[in-house]
Amino acid sequence: MKLNSLYIALSLTLCCFLSQTAFSQKALEAKPSPLNVAAMKQGDTYVKVVYSRPHKRDRKVFGGLVPYGDVWRLGANEATEITLTQDLTLGGQKLAAGTYSMYAIPEEDKWTVIFNNALGEWGHYNYDEKKDALRIEAPTSKTEETYEPFTIMFNEAGTEMIMAWEDTKVVVPVSVAA
Repeated sequence: MKLNSLYIALSLTLCCFLSQTAFSQKALEAKPSPLNVAAMKQGDTYVKVVYSRPHKRDRKVFGGLVPYGDVWRLGANEATEITLTQDLTLGGQKLAAGTYSMYAIPEEDKWTVIFNNALGEWGHYNYDEKKDALRIEAPTSKTEETYEPFTIMFNEAGTEMIMAWEDTKVVVPVSVAA
């Protein structure tokens, strides 16, 4: 009887281990829109942007997949989040240190880039304009190359946050707030 109980306990432990291993491997598989981080440092100020990178995949992105004039999550999956360790000036306007969700309203000639106080949002479905901390407008420009995945990056000096996808680029000037 003791041997039977031991056998059952070992079998259950093995089953749990194998199912956990399979689950862990599945969680590590490549996602269609993988998670990415863009970061920059200016002096003691650190900025981190966490976002998912959807891919163009032969689709018309702006004015198609991402309609003009609608709020967009600025990536895929969860809403993009930005964390600032000190106050920054973005596009000429001050944003207090903290963590914010980021959204955009793309247009052909400009984007409205939104920093919102609601965190942990999936996409833009529960976006609430009343929770906006800051809205800035940034002009679009055409790129020479095609950006297959949506990309957020900072220039080497950390003075520009660049968002690019397809053949569209938006640059937001960044500086440490005085």
